[in-house]
Amino acid sequence: MKMAPPVFIPRPETEELVEWVLEEVAQKPRAVGAQGGPLILEVGCGSGAISLSLLSQLPQSRVIAVDKAGAAISLARENAQRLQLQDRIRIAPLDVTLEGSWAQLLPWGPMDLLVSNPPYVFHQDMAQLAPEIRSYEDPAALDGGEKGMDVIVHLLALAPRLLKDCGSLFLEVDPRHPELVGSWLQSRPGLSLELVAVRKDFCGRPRFLHIRRSGP
Repeated sequence: MKMAPPVFIPRPETEELVEWVLEEVAQKPRAVGAQGGPLILEVGCGSGAISLSLLSQLPQSRVIAVDKAGAAISLARENAQRLQLQDRIRIAPLDVTLEGSWAQLLPWGPMDLLVSNPPYVFHQDMAQLAPEIRSYEDPAALDGGEKGMDVIVHLLALAPRLLKDCGSLFLEVDPRHPELVGSWLQSRPGLSLELVAVRKDFCGRPRFLHIRRSGP
């Protein structure tokens, strides 16, 4: 995998997110059309690390990967070519925070999985990041706004429109977010989304969320 500034460099925690997704797919195998594997949407694909890791481990899967940054789109496409996975991934520019942007994804069909490592750093914590991160990585890939939820709430609103019944959303978040996301979802029952599991990272911090769309 090639990495290049200012595109976000995946952290070890992101590998744990991929492992959790793979575990869930293995426990609940599903057939998707003639392709025979899950259709996955990654929002904020960056270098393509998550999408390409999933493709390499799930030979029948297909991925739609989107990012609003042109540098990320170019790098993800280059990495897909390097790994010879370009035939099973569609990489497109898209900013999910723009009103109505989700409609551009509808023609690709309902998704089995939505995966994202979104910007989730609380804005007031940005100044505390290591100098090498602040100097070389795009702040837009890190800064999640006042409570780190600016992009996360867009993903939660997006999920019911794009996921199949009983489809899953997997997120990497700040350790303060499980409670915030749980409360946000409870106050919006019309979304038909349920926070079904929280997983800790290798440091013991609640870092990953599994949210499921309710069936009919």
